[in-house]
Amino acid sequence: MNAFLERSSQAVSVTEVSRSAKTIFDRLSSGTQKKYVVMRNNAPAAVMMPVSVYEALMDELDDLHIQLMVRDRLQSFDPARAISHDDMVQLFAGEDEE
Repeated sequence: MNAFLERSSQAVSVTEVSRSAKTIFDRLSSGTQKKYVVMRNNAPAAVMMPVSVYEALMDELDDLHIQLMVRDRLQSFDPARAISHDDMVQLFAGEDEE
């Protein structure tokens, strides 16, 4: 649980979310609060955060995935089997026109 909570002010119960949803969403959207960890039966059940923070996390995750894929492909890269850009252009020329 400590990994989720940086401060106790980030913890909010499911009941509190129900009672104070407008205030909670206002604080998130204004940037006053970075995130809330929704607690259910004294255990983390969900994390609420502004859309911009979620999008940034997803972008970073996508970037890391691409980096991992590139690293894996570079390890198995065989220059003898590589196709030049000019050969690719010739091979696929005119396909967009169909």
